[in-house]
Amino acid sequence: MTGTRLRSRLRFSDIVHLGGSGLRTRPLRAVLSALGIAIGIGAMIAVVGISTSSQAQLNAQLDALGTNLLTAEANTSMFGDETQLPPSTIPKARQMDGAESASGTAKLSVSVYRSELVNESETGGISVLATDLDLLEVTATEMDTGSWLNSSTAAYPAVVLGADAATSLGIHTVGSQVWLGGQYFTVVGILAASPLAPELDLAALIGLDIATSMFEFDGSPSTVYQRVDEQLVDQVRELLPASVNPQAPEEVAVSRPSDALAAKFAADQAFTGLLVGLGSIALLVGGIGVANTMIISVLERRREIGLRRALGATRAHIRRQFLSEALLLSALGGVMGSVLGALVVAVVGALNGWPFSVPPGLFGAAIGSTLGIGAVAGLYPAARAARTPPTAALSS
Repeated sequence: MTGTRLRSRLRFSDIVHLGGSGLRTRPLRAVLSALGIAIGIGAMIAVVGISTSSQAQLNAQLDALGTNLLTAEANTSMFGDETQLPPSTIPKARQMDGAESASGTAKLSVSVYRSELVNESETGGISVLATDLDLLEVTATEMDTGSWLNSSTAAYPAVVLGADAATSLGIHTVGSQVWLGGQYFTVVGILAASPLAPELDLAALIGLDIATSMFEFDGSPSTVYQRVDEQLVDQVRELLPASVNPQAPEEVAVSRPSDALAAKFAADQAFTGLLVGLGSIALLVGGIGVANTMIISVLERRREIGLRRALGATRAHIRRQFLSEALLLSALGGVMGSVLGALVVAVVGALNGWPFSVPPGLFGAAIGSTLGIGAVAGLYPAARAARTPPTAALSS
């Protein structure tokens, strides 16, 4: 064995210990440097987590409300004139193949006020609608307080207010009266917010009978709501205009309210992409902070590095030590950022009533990206440290 040169080896546990010792001797600097990484990671996890939680809430909402609701409204004619749906629109919509139910509302040319003393111009944008009795079932709208119209109250001056209409009028309890069409109507109920029919939120709804007797309602609906078989939505949507108005199908506009909810989420997704981009920039800045910290650490520890070289540490040992220190620093930032992002998602979800929904792989990707940034940020400082000569131990 004489003449055989033993190769110096550094165990993995030793590398981790050496890397950690550099952080433990300067804890405040390490935490502040890791904070830059943590902010970037936390921002991205929070943005993605809030987006996925919002999507989970939307999916649950659509599952509860159903995606098989179609609405038909009067469209403008080819000459730009206003048109009306035929009085037979709702019965025809109910008789279509694939139709499960149908209901509708008709906008009346009257206004509603808190009392007769309110200026006529201050309508608050509230619409007065004559409605079928099965409107709530078809639109999946719920009552907030009071009761819905029935065969008795629909024939008398009774009104149900939408959620926003009640707030605008200052009505919070049933039994109050509002001035509607030159007569006082009694509020028998207030609706909860209607996601699929938001036009009901700012409306005062009365029965068809009272609308006919008091306001000469001619039976032509303004909006028709139709529930159809889930498998036949596209087919019914295409046939509905010609079915309800065969003489002028182009005067019937058909929409699907669930598409509007999905479009709103798509718009939120575009904003989410912007925020993820900003989080990525913050992460890059954090990586630069790690590199800066490591370079300063190398400059401050030249004597330590020189001493280790004089005691037999190779350049590879020094390089691994400082690279592991950069990786540990980045990993610390990644863990801090993951916890911070998860807390933000949990708080925002709790405030909005959303489920906590963060893809499990997101945390792994976050830690992996921080390690990648740490490796890149630590390459130059580690190489610079490895070039430190043993004689640096003698410098003052």
